Amino acid sequence: MSTSQQPDPRDRPARLTVGVVGAGRVGPALAASLQLAGHRPVAVSGVSETSRRRAAQMLPDVPLVPPAEVLARAELVLLTVPDDTLPGLVEGLADTGAVRPGQLLVHTSGRYGTKVLDPALRAGALPLALHPAMTFTGTQVDVQRLAGCSFGVTAPEELRLAAEALVIEMGGEPEWVAEDMRPLYHAALALGANHLVTLVAQSMELLREAGVAAPDRMLGPLLGAALDNALRSGDAALTGPVARGDAGTVAAHVTELRRHAPQTVAGYLAMARATADRALAHGLLKPELAEDLLGVLAHGSDGAEGGAR
Repeated sequence: MSTSQQPDPRDRPARLTVGVVGAGRVGPALAASLQLAGHRPVAVSGVSETSRRRAAQMLPDVPLVPPAEVLARAELVLLTVPDDTLPGLVEGLADTGAVRPGQLLVHTSGRYGTKVLDPALRAGALPLALHPAMTFTGTQVDVQRLAGCSFGVTAPEELRLAAEALVIEMGGEPEWVAEDMRPLYHAALALGANHLVTLVAQSMELLREAGVAAPDRMLGPLLGAALDNALRSGDAALTGPVARGDAGTVAAHVTELRRHAPQTVAGYLAMARATADRALAHGLLKPELAEDLLGVLAHGSDGAEGGAR
């Protein structure tokens, strides 16, 4: 363990007052993390009762005020609202004169870079896009999880160091993402994280249907090892009947899924086809076995039980 003494946050220069517009799961956690770095949350806005309770728990004693009042009180404003809400929010704040020159305006959308903040830029704001590549629970555990979390950072070149410094202060790791690459970057994260939750939930449901009493305990070590292997080795980590070309086993899977959980068949087939393509390209799936396997997958999408030819 390191014995070097950490600097007192109060000794650091340029401490900022922080405001949060949108007290969902992300904003209060980021503000609480900035508070640990010595910045001072001064205002938060939230619409639903849930968001107001969350703000009170995560940022006690920080007043709940309307969005325009948040901007009036804060030097650094976190816009932590849903992607589809963000453009209208920015335009509204700029049109009503709520944005002040020199104010740091940070949004946390993965989809957008800084161009979505152009109305505020024209009003003199300093635009930053800082997207934490993490799922949030809306509790204090999120502040701890920010340690080592990667952030997709987009900012004007003259603000790049400021953006990266804020991420580092929150315990994160800045990763520069070009403006025009933001949608692709966000799609990659959604493909990995959001779809993973769906796959795991479906897998647990099927295990319960099969009579397994503790699906989470069974899946934990398996999925943990699979994730670790995939991050280390990529396609070389592929295992299972698709990668091996076991067409008969895959056909049996499709038959049982159609019988017990027909809503999972389309997803199984889609992922099996994607896995087969990657296994073929990587040399794991032998071409002579791929034909029967792909035939099973094609018949499966037609609703037939299919089997190895």
